[in-house]
Amino acid sequence: MIRKPYLLFLGDAPDQLAAKVAQGIADWRPENVVGQLRLDGCKADAGVPDLGLNDAWERGARTLVVGVANRGGVIPESWLDVLKQALEIGFDLANGQHNLLRDQGVLRETAQRNDRALHDVRVPTVAYPIANGKKRTGKRCLAIGTDCSIGKMYTGLAMDREMRTRRKKSTFRPTGQTGILITGSGVPLDAVVADFMAGAIECLTPDNDSDHWDHIEGQGSLFHVSYSGVTMALIHGGQPDAIILAHEPTRTHMRGLPHYGLPTLEELRDVALPVARVANPDVRICGVSVNTSALDDDEAVRSCEEIEDRMGLPTVDPFRHGAGRLVDALEAI
Repeated sequence: MIRKPYLLFLGDAPDQLAAKVAQGIADWRPENVVGQLRLDGCKADAGVPDLGLNDAWERGARTLVVGVANRGGVIPESWLDVLKQALEIGFDLANGQHNLLRDQGVLRETAQRNDRALHDVRVPTVAYPIANGKKRTGKRCLAIGTDCSIGKMYTGLAMDREMRTRRKKSTFRPTGQTGILITGSGVPLDAVVADFMAGAIECLTPDNDSDHWDHIEGQGSLFHVSYSGVTMALIHGGQPDAIILAHEPTRTHMRGLPHYGLPTLEELRDVALPVARVANPDVRICGVSVNTSALDDDEAVRSCEEIEDRMGLPTVDPFRHGAGRLVDALEAI
């Protein structure tokens, strides 16, 4: 178990999206967060108090969570002194990067010497099977995005929360480091060997009651040449009954790929639906989730209205405006 509460480590994150792990925890589990620790040059802010290690410890923080998701999942040498100091004070460390804390000799030795725990949540702990494609009972919803880091996790969490508010049967199924740190369990899908990714999602979303919805955390994008494989595994392993298209209207290019433009929502719809029908011929696209965090209130409303008129689908920012209309669409299936 990861000790709570947390001090979120934002390091020298170059922009707000790079700190999406910290932001996700702060937004969805604020009761578990004492504050954030930022290094010089950090351009992200999770909206919680800035604290040093000693102040955070005095306020009760017990785990320093690496809240940065940089390209390649690297733990830079510039972070090591702070992480080592945290262990010496008494903190455990939790990390969702591809680079593991346990592989950093200075951290492993310091943790052993101080009897502290290193939690690498992006390490699969189950031997997953190869997918069999058999239809499972229960219902499943998956958000598929025009890009990565676009709000797919927030969509699933918001829809799950709305369904629970309505006293409906619902479970959020995490597939990435942030979701796992928020809920405490899940599948670190992009760290699973490729042949077993779809099977891992079958295990994550087993047979269930006929009126139960699994909200599967989306990853990557079918149009992102770096991360399309994980998206395909989610579609075929998840066998969604409902798809929510996810979009960020101010993006001008793929995250980390300035030489690739974003697809339109129409292009995403026309590619995603035939791919999803391979595993579930009855799948439907039920709505559009728009990440309007870069827009003011009036711009956000106008953006959603324009997309809804164009696509003919209920369109909302589920974090900003609530997920009610997206859940209405699921209940109509």
